[in-house]
Amino acid sequence: MGRYKKILVAFDGSESSRNALLQAFRLANDEECWITVATVVPAYDGDLDLTGVTDIHAALRRTGEEILSRANGIAKKENALIKTVLEEGESSERLVALAESENCGIIVMGRRGTSRFERSLIGSVAARVIGHSGKDVLVVPSDTVIGWKNILLATDGSKYSHVATDKAIDFAKSYGGELMAISIVDVPAEFYAEAPKAVEDMTHKAKEFVADVKKKAEASGITATKFVGEGDAYKVITDLAKKEKADVIFMGSQGRTGLKKLLMGSVTEKVIGYASCPVLVVKV
Repeated sequence: MGRYKKILVAFDGSESSRNALLQAFRLANDEECWITVATVVPAYDGDLDLTGVTDIHAALRRTGEEILSRANGIAKKENALIKTVLEEGESSERLVALAESENCGIIVMGRRGTSRFERSLIGSVAARVIGHSGKDVLVVPSDTVIGWKNILLATDGSKYSHVATDKAIDFAKSYGGELMAISIVDVPAEFYAEAPKAVEDMTHKAKEFVADVKKKAEASGITATKFVGEGDAYKVITDLAKKEKADVIFMGSQGRTGLKKLLMGSVTEKVIGYASCPVLVVKV
Protein backbone atom coordinates (compact mmCIF):
# COMPACT_ATOMS: atom_id res chain seq x y z
CA MET A 1 0.00 0.00 0.00
CA GLY A 2 0.98 3.63 -0.31
CA ARG A 3 2.16 3.56 -3.90
CA TYR A 4 0.05 6.63 -4.61
CA LYS A 5 -0.36 9.48 -2.16
CA LYS A 6 -2.61 11.51 -4.47
CA ILE A 7 -4.96 10.61 -7.32
CA LEU A 8 -6.12 12.95 -10.07
CA VAL A 9 -9.48 12.07 -11.66
CA ALA A 10 -10.57 13.61 -14.96
CA PHE A 11 -14.31 14.28 -14.68
CA ASP A 12 -16.52 15.72 -17.44
CA GLY A 13 -19.89 14.60 -16.17
CA SER A 14 -20.21 11.67 -18.59
CA GLU A 15 -21.13 8.17 -17.45
CA SER A 16 -17.63 6.94 -18.24
CA SER A 17 -16.04 9.64 -16.08
CA ARG A 18 -18.57 8.91 -13.33
CA ASN A 19 -17.43 5.28 -13.27
CA ALA A 20 -13.80 6.42 -13.33
CA LEU A 21 -14.53 8.51 -10.23
CA LEU A 22 -16.22 5.60 -8.47
CA GLN A 23 -13.25 3.34 -9.22
CA ALA A 24 -10.89 6.06 -8.03
CA PHE A 25 -12.70 5.93 -4.69
CA ARG A 26 -11.92 2.20 -4.52
CA LEU A 27 -8.28 2.83 -5.39
CA ALA A 28 -8.03 5.65 -2.85
CA ASN A 29 -9.52 3.43 -0.18
CA ASP A 30 -7.03 0.66 -1.00
CA GLU A 31 -4.08 3.02 -1.19
CA GLU A 32 -5.19 5.38 1.61
CA CYS A 33 -4.62 8.46 -0.51
CA TRP A 34 -6.22 11.80 -1.46
CA ILE A 35 -8.32 12.52 -4.54
CA THR A 36 -8.36 15.64 -6.69
CA VAL A 37 -11.17 15.81 -9.25
CA ALA A 38 -10.60 18.08 -12.24
CA THR A 39 -12.94 19.46 -14.88
CA VAL A 40 -11.46 21.35 -17.82
CA VAL A 41 -13.47 23.89 -19.80
CA PRO A 42 -12.29 25.50 -23.05
CA ALA A 43 -10.46 28.78 -22.72
CA TYR A 44 -12.28 31.68 -24.33
CA ASP A 45 -10.33 34.69 -25.56
CA GLY A 46 -12.57 35.78 -28.43
CA ASP A 47 -15.36 38.29 -28.69
CA LEU A 48 -18.40 36.39 -29.96
CA ASP A 49 -22.09 36.98 -29.42
CA LEU A 50 -23.52 33.49 -28.97
CA THR A 51 -27.35 33.51 -28.94
CA GLY A 52 -27.48 36.37 -26.52
CA VAL A 53 -24.76 35.11 -24.20
CA THR A 54 -22.49 38.11 -23.83
CA ASP A 55 -20.10 36.62 -21.29
CA ILE A 56 -19.18 33.27 -22.81
CA HIS A 57 -16.27 32.89 -20.45
CA ALA A 58 -18.59 33.07 -17.43
CA ALA A 59 -21.00 30.64 -19.10
CA LEU A 60 -18.22 28.12 -19.68
CA ARG A 61 -17.10 28.40 -16.07
CA ARG A 62 -20.65 27.92 -14.83
CA THR A 63 -20.88 24.72 -16.85
CA GLY A 64 -17.63 23.50 -15.31
CA GLU A 65 -18.81 24.40 -11.82
CA GLU A 66 -22.05 22.49 -12.40
CA ILE A 67 -20.07 19.43 -13.47
CA LEU A 68 -17.89 19.62 -10.36
CA SER A 69 -21.01 20.01 -8.24
CA ARG A 70 -22.15 16.65 -9.61
CA ALA A 71 -18.79 15.16 -8.67
CA ASN A 72 -19.21 16.49 -5.14
CA GLY A 73 -22.67 14.93 -5.01
CA ILE A 74 -21.28 11.54 -6.03
CA ALA A 75 -18.52 11.85 -3.43
CA LYS A 76 -20.99 12.74 -0.70
CA LYS A 77 -23.15 9.75 -1.58
CA GLU A 78 -20.08 7.49 -1.43
CA ASN A 79 -18.81 9.07 1.81
CA ALA A 80 -15.62 10.11 0.06
CA LEU A 81 -13.61 13.29 0.46
CA ILE A 82 -12.43 15.05 -2.68
CA LYS A 83 -10.82 18.30 -3.71
CA THR A 84 -12.27 19.84 -6.89
CA VAL A 85 -10.40 21.98 -9.40
CA LEU A 86 -11.77 23.85 -12.42
CA GLU A 87 -9.22 24.33 -15.17
CA GLU A 88 -9.38 26.28 -18.43
CA GLY A 89 -7.61 25.39 -21.66
CA GLU A 90 -6.79 22.28 -23.67
CA SER A 91 -7.90 19.29 -21.60
CA SER A 92 -4.86 17.05 -21.86
CA GLU A 93 -2.40 19.90 -21.29
CA ARG A 94 -4.23 21.09 -18.19
CA LEU A 95 -4.59 17.58 -16.74
CA VAL A 96 -0.90 16.81 -17.25
CA ALA A 97 0.13 20.14 -15.69
CA LEU A 98 -2.28 19.72 -12.79
CA ALA A 99 -1.02 16.22 -12.02
CA GLU A 100 2.48 17.70 -11.80
CA SER A 101 1.53 20.71 -9.67
CA GLU A 102 -0.63 18.63 -7.32
CA ASN A 103 2.08 15.95 -7.11
CA CYS A 104 -0.40 13.23 -8.04
CA GLY A 105 1.05 9.78 -8.63
CA ILE A 106 -1.69 8.58 -10.97
CA ILE A 107 -4.33 9.99 -13.32
CA VAL A 108 -7.65 8.11 -13.55
CA MET A 109 -9.73 8.53 -16.70
CA GLY A 110 -12.84 6.93 -18.15
CA ARG A 111 -13.10 5.23 -21.54
CA ARG A 112 -16.26 5.78 -23.48
CA GLY A 113 -18.24 3.45 -25.67
CA THR A 114 -17.72 0.06 -27.26
CA SER A 115 -18.09 0.85 -30.95
CA ARG A 116 -15.02 0.65 -33.17
CA PHE A 117 -15.00 4.42 -33.56
CA GLU A 118 -15.44 5.10 -29.85
CA ARG A 119 -12.66 2.67 -28.99
CA SER A 120 -10.19 4.61 -31.11
CA LEU A 121 -8.13 6.86 -28.87
CA ILE A 122 -6.46 8.76 -31.71
CA GLY A 123 -6.58 12.44 -30.85
CA SER A 124 -8.48 11.84 -27.60
CA VAL A 125 -7.72 13.37 -24.25
CA ALA A 126 -6.72 9.97 -22.83
CA ALA A 127 -4.16 9.35 -25.56
CA ARG A 128 -2.62 12.77 -25.17
CA VAL A 129 -2.41 12.50 -21.39
CA ILE A 130 -0.70 9.11 -21.71
CA GLY A 131 1.64 10.47 -24.37
CA HIS A 132 2.72 13.56 -22.46
CA SER A 133 2.47 12.74 -18.77
CA GLY A 134 5.17 11.15 -16.67
CA LYS A 135 2.50 9.87 -14.26
CA ASP A 136 0.85 6.46 -14.25
CA VAL A 137 -2.52 6.49 -16.01
CA LEU A 138 -5.46 4.21 -15.19
CA VAL A 139 -8.05 4.03 -17.98
CA VAL A 140 -11.39 2.61 -16.85
CA PRO A 141 -13.99 1.36 -19.37
CA SER A 142 -17.63 2.04 -18.59
CA ASP A 143 -19.38 -0.56 -16.43
CA THR A 144 -16.14 -2.09 -15.12
CA VAL A 145 -14.85 -2.41 -11.57
CA ILE A 146 -11.19 -2.15 -10.58
CA GLY A 147 -9.61 -5.03 -8.69
CA TRP A 148 -6.21 -6.49 -7.93
CA LYS A 149 -6.87 -10.21 -7.46
CA ASN A 150 -6.21 -11.30 -11.05
CA ILE A 151 -3.57 -9.13 -12.71
CA LEU A 152 -2.50 -9.53 -16.32
CA LEU A 153 0.95 -8.15 -17.10
CA ALA A 154 2.06 -7.62 -20.69
CA THR A 155 5.83 -7.72 -21.05
CA ASP A 156 8.29 -7.33 -23.90
CA GLY A 157 11.44 -7.47 -21.80
CA SER A 158 12.06 -3.72 -22.01
CA LYS A 159 13.00 -1.52 -19.08
CA TYR A 160 9.46 -0.15 -19.20
CA SER A 161 8.10 -3.67 -18.76
CA HIS A 162 10.45 -4.22 -15.82
CA VAL A 163 8.98 -1.20 -14.04
CA ALA A 164 5.44 -2.44 -14.74
CA THR A 165 6.44 -5.89 -13.49
CA ASP A 166 7.67 -4.51 -10.18
CA LYS A 167 4.45 -2.55 -9.68
CA ALA A 168 2.22 -5.48 -10.67
CA ILE A 169 4.03 -7.75 -8.20
CA ASP A 170 3.75 -5.07 -5.52
CA PHE A 171 -0.02 -4.79 -6.04
CA ALA A 172 -0.48 -8.57 -6.13
CA LYS A 173 1.49 -8.94 -2.91
CA SER A 174 -0.40 -6.15 -1.13
CA TYR A 175 -3.87 -7.34 -2.09
CA GLY A 176 -3.46 -11.10 -2.23
CA GLY A 177 -3.60 -11.25 -6.01
CA GLU A 178 -2.22 -13.57 -8.63
CA LEU A 179 -0.21 -12.62 -11.70
CA MET A 180 -0.47 -13.70 -15.32
CA ALA A 181 2.47 -12.70 -17.52
CA ILE A 182 2.14 -12.63 -21.29
CA SER A 183 4.59 -11.84 -24.07
CA ILE A 184 3.62 -11.72 -27.74
CA VAL A 185 5.34 -12.71 -30.98
CA ASP A 186 3.73 -10.25 -33.36
CA VAL A 187 5.16 -10.58 -36.87
CA PRO A 188 3.66 -10.59 -40.39
CA ALA A 189 2.49 -14.01 -41.58
CA GLU A 190 5.15 -14.13 -44.31
CA PHE A 191 7.87 -14.11 -41.64
CA TYR A 192 7.02 -17.69 -40.74
CA ALA A 193 7.95 -18.81 -44.25
CA GLU A 194 10.68 -16.31 -45.09
CA ALA A 195 12.48 -16.05 -41.75
CA PRO A 196 11.55 -19.04 -39.59
CA LYS A 197 14.77 -18.77 -37.58
CA ALA A 198 14.00 -15.16 -36.67
CA VAL A 199 10.52 -16.14 -35.51
CA GLU A 200 12.00 -19.02 -33.51
CA ASP A 201 14.42 -16.61 -31.82
CA MET A 202 11.62 -14.16 -31.01
CA THR A 203 9.53 -16.96 -29.51
CA HIS A 204 12.47 -18.07 -27.39
CA LYS A 205 12.96 -14.51 -26.11
CA ALA A 206 9.24 -14.18 -25.33
CA LYS A 207 9.43 -17.37 -23.26
CA GLU A 208 12.41 -15.96 -21.40
CA PHE A 209 10.55 -12.71 -20.67
CA VAL A 210 7.57 -14.43 -19.04
CA ALA A 211 9.80 -16.95 -17.26
CA ASP A 212 11.72 -14.07 -15.69
CA VAL A 213 8.46 -12.48 -14.50
CA LYS A 214 7.23 -15.77 -13.07
CA LYS A 215 10.49 -16.32 -11.21
CA LYS A 216 10.46 -12.79 -9.80
CA ALA A 217 6.81 -13.05 -8.73
CA GLU A 218 7.25 -16.41 -7.05
CA ALA A 219 10.28 -15.07 -5.19
CA SER A 220 7.85 -12.56 -3.66
CA GLY A 221 5.38 -15.29 -2.77
CA ILE A 222 3.02 -14.51 -5.68
CA THR A 223 1.34 -17.25 -7.68
CA ALA A 224 2.18 -16.59 -11.34
CA THR A 225 1.34 -18.17 -14.67
CA LYS A 226 2.98 -17.48 -18.00
CA PHE A 227 1.69 -17.24 -21.55
CA VAL A 228 3.32 -16.72 -24.94
CA GLY A 229 0.99 -15.69 -27.73
CA GLU A 230 1.26 -15.22 -31.48
CA GLY A 231 -0.68 -12.68 -33.51
CA ASP A 232 -1.75 -9.06 -33.17
CA ALA A 233 -0.41 -8.17 -29.75
CA TYR A 234 -3.35 -6.06 -28.62
CA LYS A 235 -5.85 -8.75 -29.63
CA VAL A 236 -3.95 -11.57 -27.94
CA ILE A 237 -3.66 -9.51 -24.75
CA THR A 238 -7.29 -8.38 -24.63
CA ASP A 239 -8.59 -11.84 -25.59
CA LEU A 240 -6.58 -13.42 -22.76
CA ALA A 241 -7.76 -10.76 -20.30
CA LYS A 242 -11.36 -11.55 -21.19
CA LYS A 243 -10.89 -15.34 -21.14
CA GLU A 244 -9.08 -15.34 -17.80
CA LYS A 245 -11.35 -12.66 -16.30
CA ALA A 246 -8.48 -10.32 -15.51
CA ASP A 247 -9.31 -7.51 -13.09
CA VAL A 248 -6.72 -5.19 -14.60
CA ILE A 249 -4.00 -5.13 -17.27
CA PHE A 250 -0.59 -3.65 -16.42
CA MET A 251 1.57 -2.25 -19.21
CA GLY A 252 4.80 -0.26 -19.12
CA SER A 253 5.30 2.94 -21.07
CA GLN A 254 7.88 5.67 -21.35
CA GLY A 255 6.60 9.07 -20.27
CA ARG A 256 6.87 12.34 -22.17
CA THR A 257 7.74 10.82 -25.53
CA GLY A 258 5.24 12.72 -27.62
CA LEU A 259 2.44 11.15 -29.59
CA LYS A 260 4.00 9.64 -32.69
CA LYS A 261 4.15 6.03 -31.49
CA LEU A 262 1.07 6.27 -29.30
CA LEU A 263 -1.19 7.58 -32.03
CA MET A 264 -0.01 5.31 -34.83
CA GLY A 265 -1.66 2.08 -33.75
CA SER A 266 0.60 1.21 -30.84
CA VAL A 267 -0.12 -1.86 -28.72
CA THR A 268 -0.82 0.26 -25.64
CA GLU A 269 -3.39 2.40 -27.44
CA LYS A 270 -5.23 -0.58 -28.86
CA VAL A 271 -5.19 -2.54 -25.60
CA ILE A 272 -6.76 0.44 -23.86
CA GLY A 273 -9.32 0.79 -26.61
CA TYR A 274 -10.42 -2.86 -26.66
CA ALA A 275 -9.82 -4.17 -23.14
CA SER A 276 -12.82 -5.41 -21.20
CA CYS A 277 -11.17 -4.37 -17.92
CA PRO A 278 -9.24 -1.33 -16.65
CA VAL A 279 -5.71 -0.79 -17.96
CA LEU A 280 -2.94 0.66 -15.81
CA VAL A 281 -0.17 2.27 -17.87
CA VAL A 282 2.92 2.38 -15.66
CA LYS A 283 5.42 5.12 -16.45
CA VAL A 284 9.15 5.05 -16.05
